[in-house]
Amino acid sequence: MSDIRVVIADDDVLLREGMSSLLTEAGLSVVGRAGDAEELLALLARDQPDLAIIDIRMPPSYTAEGLDAALRIRSEFPDVALLLLSAHVEVDHALELLDSGHNGAKGIGYLLKSRVTDVADFVSTIDRVAAGASVIDPALVYELVAAKRRGDPLGALSTRERDVLTLMAEGLSNSGIGKRLWITEGTVEKHVRSILTKLDLAETADDHRRVRAVILYLDTVG
Repeated sequence: MSDIRVVIADDDVLLREGMSSLLTEAGLSVVGRAGDAEELLALLARDQPDLAIIDIRMPPSYTAEGLDAALRIRSEFPDVALLLLSAHVEVDHALELLDSGHNGAKGIGYLLKSRVTDVADFVSTIDRVAAGASVIDPALVYELVAAKRRGDPLGALSTRERDVLTLMAEGLSNSGIGKRLWITEGTVEKHVRSILTKLDLAETADDHRRVRAVILYLDTVG
């Protein structure tokens, strides 16, 4: 963990400094803190961290400055992993962020602030995203799936395949999915192959292929 260099961007100084203190105590190296998107981008150019933790809503308009900064980071600093924090489930923001995770980009995470209640779990998520994983808050996954119940392209999937897909989107490995659903890893592998086949996702070396299984049908909205 101590090898992971992190910058934190949040306009709430108490949250920003508190998070910095907790992560430092957990063994991470917090190399910079920013109160807005422009300050964040300057930190990235100067310090070149491994991962940026970014609040979606920051000054001046408190709408999507954090997301805009994240998308710019994807373009200008592709080696930096991203973990976005939000106070609300914002489907469009999540989709835009996740859809940027192609072409060998580093890991991506999207968490609701209210669900970050355990420091050890939060540090574990940081570690996974820094290592290249894509992690989505379960509440967001539920909202995304529920939003597409009517006429969704996942109609061919069984209930169990939908369960597996949801856990895939959370970033769990086949072993982790098996433990959560009380099924063998081999059974999970069969479900994953079936899901990817039904969604017509060809074999590739893309690290984000699992998350793209979720993005595929969500992108059809509108």
